[in-house]
Amino acid sequence: MQWFGRRESDNVEDNRGGGGGRFALGGGIVSIIALAIYYFTGIDASQLLNQVSSNNPVQTEQRAKDPNAPEDKQKQFVRVVLADTEDIWTKLFNDMGKTYEQPHLVLFSDGITSGCGNASSATGPFYCPADAKVYIDLSFYDELQNRFGAAGDFAQAYVIAHEVGHHVQNLLGISAKMDEARSRMSESKYNKLSVKLELQADFYAGVWAHYEQSLKKVLDPGDIEEALNAANAIGDDRLQKEMQGRVEPDSFTHGTSAQRMYWFKKGYETGDVNQGDTFGNGDLE
Repeated sequence: MQWFGRRESDNVEDNRGGGGGRFALGGGIVSIIALAIYYFTGIDASQLLNQVSSNNPVQTEQRAKDPNAPEDKQKQFVRVVLADTEDIWTKLFNDMGKTYEQPHLVLFSDGITSGCGNASSATGPFYCPADAKVYIDLSFYDELQNRFGAAGDFAQAYVIAHEVGHHVQNLLGISAKMDEARSRMSESKYNKLSVKLELQADFYAGVWAHYEQSLKKVLDPGDIEEALNAANAIGDDRLQKEMQGRVEPDSFTHGTSAQRMYWFKKGYETGDVNQGDTFGNGDLE
C-alpha cells in the first residue's frame, strides 16, 4: 500500500503509556492465548491475564515516545489509513444522501477504559458504539503477523477498515437493532446474528478497499491477497481447530475463514454498499 507522505487523520488519540484506565497485564504467551480465546468465543480473557499477573507481577515503566521508533511509524500509517476511510465513507454517505460522522481511533497499550467499559489488549482491536471510537493496541499487529501468519501493511489496513465498518453500521442504525435483538434471543441465536454483523463489517472493509484502488490508486500488487489472508487467518473455524482441535459452530462470533474472505472480496469487487446485506432473513426487522 502506498501510504507514506499522504494525508493523516487528526482523529487519532494516542493513549499509549498514559493513564486513562490503563492497567498492567501479563504479556508473552499468556497474551497470545488470551487473544486466541477472544477470537474463538468473543469473550475478553483479561480475567485470565489478571490472575497470572497477580501471581507474577509485571513491572511497567513510562517511556518517552521516539518519533523515529517503529511504533510511531505504525501510528503514522494508522493515521493515513483512517484518513482514507474518512474520505471514502464521506463520499459514499453523500451518495446516499447522508452525513458521515468521523470516528476517533484510540491507540492504547495493555488496557483502556472505553465507553463500553474496560478492555485489555487481549480483546484485540474493537469498536465501541457508545463513544463512536475504534480502539487498537498496535502490538496486535505483531500477533497478526507472527501468530496468525498474516503479514503486510494491507493486512493491517484491513483490520482498521473492518472496525470502521462497525462504525458505519452504527451510523446506519444496524448496531441499535443488534442491541434490541439481544434482549429477545438465546445466546446461540445471538451468536449467529453476531457472525452476520462481523461479516458485514468485512464487506464494508472490502468496499473501502475497492475505492482505495478506483479513486486513490494506492494499492500495490498483492495487497488484496494480504487482506484475504488476514480474513482467512482469523476465521472462527480455523482458530478453534488450531487451539482445541475441533470446531464448534454454535460458538462462532465472527464467521468462518471462507465466509470472511467471501464477504470482503464481494465488497471489493462490487464497491456497492447495497450488496452487503449479510442478514437477509429479517432477524433485525
